[in-house]
Amino acid sequence: MSGFFENIARRALFAMDGEQAHGLSIAALKTGVLSSPAPLDPALQQCVAGLKFTNPLGMAAGFDKNAEVPDALLKLGFGFAEVGTITPRAQAGNPKPRIFRLVEDRAVINRLGFNNEGHEAAYKRLSQRNSCTTCGIVGVNIGANKDSEDRVADYVAGIHRFYSVAKYFTANISSPNTPGLRDLQAKDSLHILLEKVLEARDQEAEKCTLKRPVFLKIAPDLTEEGLDDIAEVALAHPLDGLIIANTTLSRTDLVNQVEAKEAGGLSGAPIFERSTIVLAKMRQHIGKTMPLIGVGGVDSGATALTKIKAGADLVQLYTGMIYRGPTVPKEIVKELSALVKQAGVANISELRDLETAVWAAKDIPA
Repeated sequence: MSGFFENIARRALFAMDGEQAHGLSIAALKTGVLSSPAPLDPALQQCVAGLKFTNPLGMAAGFDKNAEVPDALLKLGFGFAEVGTITPRAQAGNPKPRIFRLVEDRAVINRLGFNNEGHEAAYKRLSQRNSCTTCGIVGVNIGANKDSEDRVADYVAGIHRFYSVAKYFTANISSPNTPGLRDLQAKDSLHILLEKVLEARDQEAEKCTLKRPVFLKIAPDLTEEGLDDIAEVALAHPLDGLIIANTTLSRTDLVNQVEAKEAGGLSGAPIFERSTIVLAKMRQHIGKTMPLIGVGGVDSGATALTKIKAGADLVQLYTGMIYRGPTVPKEIVKELSALVKQAGVANISELRDLETAVWAAKDIPA
């Protein structure tokens, strides 16, 4: 099926504008015809931040911005799905065109700008999920409106609005497409953000006795000093984990030099090395206890396992499915099962950190 997609179906989708093709993908998932769950393998199951994952592969935020198909994504074989980024008020995002495929590089540049329908539309959908499917892990990625006068308050509002329907939260402060958003990664600003967001989480937890995990999603364009600052702040608060990393502004070693000139964040295969180096360095900065989720260039069982060996507890993908099609989650999960068996360990978690030192020793690409 993957070969069929790459040879035939992808040609048809790639003949369309990127957003049109994405809309068609969402529509297809809504029909349920793409359901192809991955087999359950105890060797891939693990508990991270108090949540039980059937496998370590998740759909990253950005695909299901408006929480339209989280359960359909889980049925493709993902162990978890993250919806969003969702802002308090609906916003159109940046002017079109704003998605550019770099086919030769198996990459995408986007400058969408948190286009979404807002809290209320997403909350309504999540609250209406079929009761028999709500056991699946669906996280909510929260952000701030572009014209917000108080961005920290926007994140706090996201915690309060989605607490009853999210299994975990991700505070996205690393998109390059909202001016000034990455400034929240600065030490002093991050202290304030985490203090307010985690305070909101604790307020909600007192009402229902369920303490939802909160993750922080950071950029892959940070310096060593920036990583150290984030680690220091993260460890000073009861944060549940970090997601590493968002899209990059770097354009290093791309074959396609036409679309490479477009503004926006780059994702896909070219970001694999950079994001894995940053992941490993953060694992060394943060220590062995805090969960890390590795994102960037995952498109196979081998790349997923490399992230885990570099220090990730879980991994996510998005662009990999654009290029390999809807069967890729199931295929990656099968590949991971085979690789774990080949390694001779009882659980994939035993392979975490085996190559952290090797990856962390590398310089972050320019």
